Amino acid sequence: MAKEQACNDPHCPVHGGMKVRGARFTGPVVSSKAKKTAIVRIDYTMYLHKYERYLRKHSRIPAHNPDCINAKVGDIVDIAEARRISKTKSFVITGIAKPAGASS
Repeated sequence: MAKEQACNDPHCPVHGGMKVRGARFTGPVVSSKAKKTAIVRIDYTMYLHKYERYLRKHSRIPAHNPDCINAKVGDIVDIAEARRISKTKSFVITGIAKPAGASS
């Protein structure tokens, strides 16, 4: 769902030379305050053998947010693993699965 606009970002997986590999996740953007970075929340369950129960956990993954995608808080986005872009960023947003405010 990327808008058609000029993108000069070399880290863009659509218009630049960034190749994606490995893990792929879908989750909501919980923060987009930093420049070209979005924090994506990933929910998962973990089995505790001792108690024979499941535990709900989450991770907050910093992902590169290209100008052509420009994900906002509340958007459900697809992210994919790429080469390390900075000290904390190893994921890049590949597209918006569901924009914020869209009806179910």
